[in-house]
Amino acid sequence: MTASMDNNNPPSQEEAPDRSFFFRAVGFFTGDMKRCGKWVKKQSVVIQLLDCIFRGVAQVMFINNPLSGLLVAVGLFLQNPWWALNGLIGTLVSTVSAFFLGQNREAISAGLYGYNGTLVGILMAVFSANGSWYWWLLLPNVFMSMLCPVVSSALSSIASKWDLPIFTLPFNILVCLHIAATGAAHPYFPEVDIQPNHRLHHPNDSIEGLSVSQLFLSVPVGVGQVYGCDSPWTGGLILLALLLCSPTICFHAMLGSAAGMFTGLALAAPNGDIYSGLWGYNSALSCIAIGGVFYVITWQTHLLALICALFCAYMTSATLKLMSVLALPACTWPFCLSTLIFLLISSEIPAICRLPLSVVSYPEENRRYRRQLKALEKAQRSQQSGSQEEARPKENGRPTVHLQVERGCSESV
Repeated sequence: MTASMDNNNPPSQEEAPDRSFFFRAVGFFTGDMKRCGKWVKKQSVVIQLLDCIFRGVAQVMFINNPLSGLLVAVGLFLQNPWWALNGLIGTLVSTVSAFFLGQNREAISAGLYGYNGTLVGILMAVFSANGSWYWWLLLPNVFMSMLCPVVSSALSSIASKWDLPIFTLPFNILVCLHIAATGAAHPYFPEVDIQPNHRLHHPNDSIEGLSVSQLFLSVPVGVGQVYGCDSPWTGGLILLALLLCSPTICFHAMLGSAAGMFTGLALAAPNGDIYSGLWGYNSALSCIAIGGVFYVITWQTHLLALICALFCAYMTSATLKLMSVLALPACTWPFCLSTLIFLLISSEIPAICRLPLSVVSYPEENRRYRRQLKALEKAQRSQQSGSQEEARPKENGRPTVHLQVERGCSESV
């Protein structure tokens, strides 16, 4: 019945443009917002800089979307305006420094030289023992953020030999450097005193004392802890920002955070640490990176992302103990180490396909690129086989020269 109605009343020519306009409008705000990026390039320097800043804020979660970055910034202000201000200043300084150092313009526009400055600014404010609105903290914040593109460029020159990303390694190096250089007893920039963590299980914690509602909230809180925030509202806004750019990234962020939470329960971690999302943020980042960003998303890479998230949670447990002995935070060292290990694996399974860094985008676009590449390869193979058939002589016997060419092609393949 529906088919007959569709045949009798085909869609008018006015409806099709309306639909295409709707999808174009939705596509303008989702994904990596390429059309917005092209529009921004024609605008003033201030608008271009704002676009770079918000893209840098979002790039912490592997998304290149200024609207998502704006949502994340709103979530940071909900958590703590002082932390948000330090994060935005860090992003601005890091981006401008990359410009004066002559780094790649496209990478700067995509926010790839801003996200480490975002984390440096926020986490320096989080670990400061002087609390909020201690304005002198802006001095080391600006200095360390200015060093972000320097460290990023140096690490990239090494990692590029294996076509690997540097992730948040500059942030880890610079924040740990600042905390180790100042410490808890510093007269001007005292840090939160980090005590050695010799055991995980707290005497008062038990399975019976677990709160199911807090365990559920620990998933978005774990996503928010990527930015050092423990508010579920901030975590919810960050998840909304991820959903706006890529539903696949949003799903893997929640999956990774949940995997970290369950691993913390299995390792008898203190309930307070689990509720505050400290076991989820590294696993969330690892699950996103493997689950569609640097690998084309398939069920094999989806399973690989889950395994990486669980492995990262174990890495978090070990790193917390080791770094606390040095009175240093774990930061995102577990994420960087575990994800780099999983990116270096070799596999003969075609479904486990790591993309070159030059073409990495959000998961849906990566999958589209892989499909187009497969179609192109198929067309080239069919064209080659057709040309070989035409070049093949019609006689029954084949000359020796043709046999040698065919053997050479098969060996090269």
